[in-house]
Amino acid sequence: MVNHVVLVGRLTRDPELQYTASGTAVTVFTVAVDRPFKNARGEREADFIRVVAWRKLGEVVAEYVQKGRLVAVEGSLRTRSFENNEGRRVYVTEVVADSVVFLERPPKNGGGKAGKAAKADEKTKEEPAELVDAFAGAEEDLPF
Repeated sequence: MVNHVVLVGRLTRDPELQYTASGTAVTVFTVAVDRPFKNARGEREADFIRVVAWRKLGEVVAEYVQKGRLVAVEGSLRTRSFENNEGRRVYVTEVVADSVVFLERPPKNGGGKAGKAAKADEKTKEEPAELVDAFAGAEEDLPF
């Protein structure tokens, strides 16, 4: 079986870096990916895809990428669900990034390491179920 996703798009806002209760870095960001066709009104549409980057990869993305920057994301598609504060089941589909490549140079007034790829180590990658708000304390219930 294969679960492999490759996206090229622009960040819709600055990445959000958080830490789990155990101190693991996790960064969440959304990538806008243009569709390859125009709609009936002749306009381009885009899909807005949530991406999660763990550990060092997440820290690098949060430090060097800002809203509007063009990136390539490689990873796998994941789905999960949780119960929100109102007691409703919420379903989330997201890409868990294995690598993020910065595809353009940073603005002249800003820093950053343009053109560098950040890769996650397969052995250190964690499941999205450890996200701080959605799954606080749920680590004991994981089946693996």
